[in-house]
Amino acid sequence: MTEQWVTFASLGDAELVRLVGEIDLANAPDIGREIIHHASDATAVLIDLTAVSFLDSAGVRLLDALVGDLDQAGTPVKLVVGETGPARMTLQLCAFREDLLATDLDRAAEELSI
Repeated sequence: MTEQWVTFASLGDAELVRLVGEIDLANAPDIGREIIHHASDATAVLIDLTAVSFLDSAGVRLLDALVGDLDQAGTPVKLVVGETGPARMTLQLCAFREDLLATDLDRAAEELSI
């Protein structure tokens, strides 16, 4: 049921997760479970948020938990947020880790050496 908000692909050795639309309390838990299912064995994870139109506190908590789990597993992660947009604005307002944010997919892949 989450395919309307999240899709998966491979980019080199990394798992590419693309989120679209509104990420909020209604769908964040399901999206989180789906990402964990797909990314648990990945060598690196790129989460593309450039098509997210709304990100509430549940979405921020989801990303924070995912980053924490991936960090603990030693899996590099980058969030692609564009130069502007709802996801970038929300994450910056929440003082999300700037070192995890990338403006585009190519830059994120380069920073992860994919």
